Amino acid sequence: MNFEIEKRIGQNIKALREKAGLTQEGLAVKLQLSGCDLTRSAVAKIEVGQRHLYPDEIILIKQILQANYEDIFE
Repeated sequence: MNFEIEKRIGQNIKALREKAGLTQEGLAVKLQLSGCDLTRSAVAKIEVGQRHLYPDEIILIKQILQANYEDIFE
């Protein structure tokens, strides 16, 4: 995947996370409780575009942050 696209998606996720009032650790915990084994470090890497996202992770992040796909991929 294109680094610039991943970076933009990561920035969008960070903005949505902050809007939801969650820390990286808080998002990681909610993901883990939903069955997705992501650490705070992995969330940080996603937010700066250094880690790829898998479809199941995107679905859970969308649900936890109560976002639309457009908000994530815009």
